[in-house]
Amino acid sequence: MRARLTYIPIEVADQFEDFIIKRDEQVLDAIKARARDYSTLSLLKLLYQLKSTPMTFSDLYSKSKIRMKRSFLNYLHLCVDYNFVKKESVGPNVIYSITDKGRVMLNLFIQKSN
Repeated sequence: MRARLTYIPIEVADQFEDFIIKRDEQVLDAIKARARDYSTLSLLKLLYQLKSTPMTFSDLYSKSKIRMKRSFLNYLHLCVDYNFVKKESVGPNVIYSITDKGRVMLNLFIQKSN
């Protein structure tokens, strides 16, 4: 599997060090890094953003740091299809929140300091 260059929010990078091969420069609240297992990391970036609070589509897109909107949509639909994330309409907005199944998935990968 080829390593890919991606932007990772700093707090996500600190939690998922195993996925990072090499950290590069810091850009605002994210780091540029070479990462392994890019798809799993992208799913984790989405789930990690939702772990504390539900978000609108726009907030989730900007905070996840998945730069290609098409890729973001693919990962978001995957999370919804596998019931890691649920979406609900609230007025003109769609709100995304993590499910219990999504929390289990996220907790499988979060590094424990034991």
